[in-house]
Amino acid sequence: MIVPPFLQPGDGVAIISPSGTVLSERVDGAIQAFEQWGFVPLLGKHARDEYHLYEVVTHSAPWQHRLDDLRWALRNPQVKAILCSRGGFGAVHLLEHLDTDYIASNPKWIAGFSDISALHAAWHRAGVVSIHSSMAKHLWLNGTSDPLSRICYDIVTRGKLPHYQVLPHPHNRCGTATATITGGNLAVLMGLLATPFNLIKPGNIIFIEDVAEQVYQVQRQLYHLRLAGILPQLAGLIVGQFTKHRGDDTTAMHDMIADMVAPYSYPVAFNFPIGHIVRNIPIVEGAMATLNVSDAGASLTFNL
Repeated sequence: MIVPPFLQPGDGVAIISPSGTVLSERVDGAIQAFEQWGFVPLLGKHARDEYHLYEVVTHSAPWQHRLDDLRWALRNPQVKAILCSRGGFGAVHLLEHLDTDYIASNPKWIAGFSDISALHAAWHRAGVVSIHSSMAKHLWLNGTSDPLSRICYDIVTRGKLPHYQVLPHPHNRCGTATATITGGNLAVLMGLLATPFNLIKPGNIIFIEDVAEQVYQVQRQLYHLRLAGILPQLAGLIVGQFTKHRGDDTTAMHDMIADMVAPYSYPVAFNFPIGHIVRNIPIVEGAMATLNVSDAGASLTFNL
């Protein structure tokens, strides 16, 4: 995998909205954070726009405008990294229009999560690592001194990689796996199966999270992966946060996932702080990673 050049003071960081519309104050917070770090924030032309499609879906702009902003960020030589302002829905509209060869030959960091999982899939297809992380809202609320903000800063400026320790969980399955780590929002990734942008691949350590997906919906998706022969062949599984489902009770969700992976022998770590939560830890998508699960808990390390 290609590691984009590390950022230096004075480098440009683009802020774009490839999915849903974003509150303007969150963009302002991200701009202030990048200025404090010594970067030059550059705002996509349509980053603050709002556009309603089919009367119920709110995007930042029509897909052509969102694509224009992403292409501008990719082709602008001053831009060394791209922050997606928020998730929502709409990044999938852009995939078939992206030149992944160009992304590979002009690699830049991209950061975001949720619907931005689709763009991580494009970067992975190009062979470039990316950062699955919180976005403008986190910088607006927590600023540059926050530990998770600092982790992202350390990755893109000097390649300092995080080491995570997570408490034991009764459904954890012990073991160690070293493999490429990919994943993200499960519903988004399921929509990319059997396409050139598939991120759920046999032999990988996969991390999954989702919001407002009911237990039966997630089980249906896992059955899809089982019947496709993918779920049995993972190197490891990291179960992030599944939030805002019916009753918001994680017990049933965890019980179901544990049952679905019970026939397999790879390590499984539950309750990782990844997803639609306040403390959403950054993951270096596409890097080699080591997942170690023991009675003492789970650890995750990365290697570029």
